[in-house]
Amino acid sequence: MKNYQRITLKEREKISKLLITGNNAEEISRELGRHRSTIYREISRYRDENGEYSCITADLIAGISASDRKGGYRKIERHPGLLKYIKEKLTLKWSPEQIVMRMKEEYPDNKSMRISHETIYSYIYVLTRGSLKKELIGYLRQKKKRRGIRGKTNGRGMIPEMISIEERPKEVEGRIIPGHWEGDLIMGRNHRSALGSLVERTTRTVILVPLKKKDASSVRIAFSRELKKLPEQMRLSLTYDQGREMSEHKLFTKNTRVKVYFAHPHSPWERGTNENTNMLIRDYFPKKTDFGTISRKEIKKVQHQLNERPRKALHWKTPKEVFDQLIRTA
Repeated sequence: MKNYQRITLKEREKISKLLITGNNAEEISRELGRHRSTIYREISRYRDENGEYSCITADLIAGISASDRKGGYRKIERHPGLLKYIKEKLTLKWSPEQIVMRMKEEYPDNKSMRISHETIYSYIYVLTRGSLKKELIGYLRQKKKRRGIRGKTNGRGMIPEMISIEERPKEVEGRIIPGHWEGDLIMGRNHRSALGSLVERTTRTVILVPLKKKDASSVRIAFSRELKKLPEQMRLSLTYDQGREMSEHKLFTKNTRVKVYFAHPHSPWERGTNENTNMLIRDYFPKKTDFGTISRKEIKKVQHQLNERPRKALHWKTPKEVFDQLIRTA
């Protein structure tokens, strides 16, 4: 009889994607080659109060449950410098995994600065009590439900002369050549205000775009202003959803030389880098934020923090480090 193997993060990511596309637990079990009861338990156990399944939250909770809670996390208490480093990075909204990998870079020969990310989670959830526990949990990224699909379009004909993502060069999909961006609007309270977000696919560099208005002309001008600050080789294309705010895409391309490709309706995975980044941005600006009250300085401070945060996809380098290296070698 084959031994049971725990569900991996990769499988959880696939479960999340299949749920979004309308598959039920039995269909998912066939796709993953897992027993249907395993998938039923997984989905029901890790749904949030809104009934949404989050692969990241599921993996975190499962990891904490499976970890040894009896010893390793006490190392944090024995080494004040370690605790100080962890708290400093948590306040910058770094994840425990980002903290651990960056620690290896900064303290390669210091064994007291060696710890696993699961140990950090265990320390926060198991060992700490009272106000300290509340403080540390407050630093962790909020595990919100997936952003819903905004009903911005009912068909392809709403934006004239759109160029489909199907015509986008294959090199963009492979992230081989930098300079290809994904874009979106993050909506504020009651959809009365918005913040523009642009993410470069190769380096994960984030540009946050303050907006006074969210009409097509205002978005075009604001996005153009930000992208024109970049070196020409780093502004090649932009992939966007079919939101009406990008209806002036031809003029945008004329002004910036950035070609715009439109994703299919209700297909957020076609702009997955942007969708994932928007979740990070929401940690700073929750759903009911009125962006009209947020200064440009505050917005750019968040942009700076996101670009200075080490990323697993970049082998624990920061987006800024990778972006700057590409510019120097271009």
